Amino acid sequence: GLRQAIGRDVDLMLRFDRASVILALDADPLLTDPEAIRHARGFADGRRAGAAGGAMNRLYAVEGVYSLTGAMADHRLRLESRQIAPFLAALAGRLGAAGGGAAGPADVLDVDPRWLEALAKDLQANRGKSVIVAGERQPAAVHAAVYALNAHLGNTGKTVSYYETKDAALPSMSSLASLVTAMNAGAVKTLVILGGNPVFDAPADLDFASAMAKVPHTIALGHSVDETSARAEWHIPLAHYLESWGDARAVGGTLSIVQPLILPLFGGRSPAEVMGLIVAGKDRPGYEIVRETWTSILGEGEFDKKWNRVLHDGLLAGSELPEVTPAATGGAVADPARTNGTGAASGSNTSGAGSTNGLELVFLASPALHDGRFANDGWLQELPDPLTKLTWDNPALVSPKTADALGVTSEDVIRLDYAKRTLELPVWVQPGMADNVVALTLGYGRQRAGRIGSGIGFDTFTLRSSRAPGFDRGVTITRVGRKYPLSATQNHGSMEGRPLVRESTLAELRADTASHPAHSEPAHAADSGRSEKREGSPGRLGVFEEESRHFSLWKEHAYDKGPQWGMTIDLNACIGCNACVTACQSENNVPVVGKVQVARGREMHWLRVDRYFSGDPDGNPEMVFEPIPCMQCEDAPCEQVCPVAATVHDAQGLNVMVYNRCIGTRYCSNNCPYKVRRFNFFNFTKDTPDILRLAMNPDVTVRARGVMEKCTYCTQRINRSKIDAKLAGRELRDGDVRTACQQACPASAIEFGNLRDPSSRVVKAKADPRNYALLDELNTKPRTTYLAKVRNPNPDLEV
Repeated sequence: GLRQAIGRDVDLMLRFDRASVILALDADPLLTDPEAIRHARGFADGRRAGAAGGAMNRLYAVEGVYSLTGAMADHRLRLESRQIAPFLAALAGRLGAAGGGAAGPADVLDVDPRWLEALAKDLQANRGKSVIVAGERQPAAVHAAVYALNAHLGNTGKTVSYYETKDAALPSMSSLASLVTAMNAGAVKTLVILGGNPVFDAPADLDFASAMAKVPHTIALGHSVDETSARAEWHIPLAHYLESWGDARAVGGTLSIVQPLILPLFGGRSPAEVMGLIVAGKDRPGYEIVRETWTSILGEGEFDKKWNRVLHDGLLAGSELPEVTPAATGGAVADPARTNGTGAASGSNTSGAGSTNGLELVFLASPALHDGRFANDGWLQELPDPLTKLTWDNPALVSPKTADALGVTSEDVIRLDYAKRTLELPVWVQPGMADNVVALTLGYGRQRAGRIGSGIGFDTFTLRSSRAPGFDRGVTITRVGRKYPLSATQNHGSMEGRPLVRESTLAELRADTASHPAHSEPAHAADSGRSEKREGSPGRLGVFEEESRHFSLWKEHAYDKGPQWGMTIDLNACIGCNACVTACQSENNVPVVGKVQVARGREMHWLRVDRYFSGDPDGNPEMVFEPIPCMQCEDAPCEQVCPVAATVHDAQGLNVMVYNRCIGTRYCSNNCPYKVRRFNFFNFTKDTPDILRLAMNPDVTVRARGVMEKCTYCTQRINRSKIDAKLAGRELRDGDVRTACQQACPASAIEFGNLRDPSSRVVKAKADPRNYALLDELNTKPRTTYLAKVRNPNPDLEV
């Protein structure tokens, strides 16, 4: 799209940290974008700033498939992917962009005129402080129009930056098609595949496997013998990037050297080593190749000194590329209005096959497996999808109204017919989807993935064509008449009126803060995040009436000595990405249990992220996320019922487990109101291969069958930090201890620290007027508390 708009390739950098208004068009920059971590950090900073009294950003999302970015949006509009182009043309007309179409709401189905007018007004009012982003599924004409609109709004060089594309080649569907044509014609004598798996993920109409069979000599470099390597004459083991030397250039141009952490475990070779052998005919180690390359970059003078500095810093200082301000070739904004019914420009072969009948078919990259390259990772197979909460499968997603029209419910098997190809798979009803849309997740259904990933899910690549890699219209659905069981970690999406996730608008928050100033004293362990209550007054943010202070049935313990640990989770910053869940699993040796056990509610994740809907599930409901670790209750209900004192409190206020005392009564799990305790129904780790045992954390006990386990606030990290501080001859400082979930969170939504340190970040967070305890009415005194979510709706769109 950028090439179409400006005539050359450039790299795009979005700066969400500078944006006051963000418009995402069929895009998910917070989850599936290569720069998602930076986007999430910048977006969360803008949300925190508003909650702290500054300006808060506002996010609009226009999409057909519910995305994580759409879940965070202040305003979300459901539109089929093919309708994004005319919507963009209509928006351009209201913005007064040169070449903008005069399309009105009548040209875009089911669009409230107020929505388009309010959006245009908001973008105009924030010229130079707004950003528009289009998803990769959209055709080049849409991306070109987005470029032109960002330039028209004065965003170029402010919230949108462009850099010359160097040391990189952009993917090209036409180049792949040309290669297949040459292979079929017998023009290719030797084919070398460096790390890809085109037999599995190439467009189905290209039939890469048949073309590959016509090449006399084929060589595949890969981590495992996958679908492509199995058909190759030679398979070369690929070294992991943590096992090999290499280099890289960031989007902004910064150069860095990739250093190995260990020697290759299985004698793997890096792409640089293989290419060096092919080009120069010499088998050279990657270290020599990288040093030789960097000689021309650093210069021969004092090379070793400069080389060591780059290795130490992790990057080459001053290697950033200058920003460029490319000029549009003209007519970019008008192009979307001339696209066909699938969103592809007339004559384009990059998106949409031009079908006009049937439902719209949309292809999604898996947030866990991506294109299938991570299919053999049990952690990722069992990681719940952020939106559907499904594990181990990839059903077809449809809206409730579409499901009713088709006469199907979740787990019904359907047959998809599209472009003379068919696929049978189960269906899952997903609230918030646009009607008449079927979404298929890619990356599943592999046959040569390995011990974990082979035969899991359904191969949706068999329906994906080179002419419509993102979306197309023309798929038909037929009920097969049987069921297929699916495993989800959450089957109920309503809070049923309970204030589990507390929400407010920015205007309501500031009005409430002005009328009820926050308690000025920091929250210590004794009150564990609860501010002073005023009997008979409204609850914080006016959610429900607060009652008088609870009383305990027994003498309460005073946690007034030593460090007392606590945590806050900012629901305004949390994007529900599940990074914390995987980090916890890695840090604490949490086992994988498999699809059958997940279906029985026996998943072992110490930390889960609950997802709730609010509003009409048949329409456009809002979505919220809430991470749920162990609350580390000071009055823990689990401790009162354990007959062998296997779960107790320590002097630091932690609710800890003594594994060799536990006899598996599960009374503690029954009595936990937060349902965060996990029981080992089987010895889930007894068949763990030796190579995977090497990945386990030696500081954390591997639990046995019949033992209960749960979040420990990463007690091993606390102890390590204490030892390090003692060896350094000092006291623990704020920030010395970081839990795994806190460290992995891209949005910095989690704060952890000593509640007896008035200057700690966690104490300051608990003094925020948004701070509340989950199920506080039970008087469990949880050490983990939450900061309420705040939305920033456009006043012109409020009902």
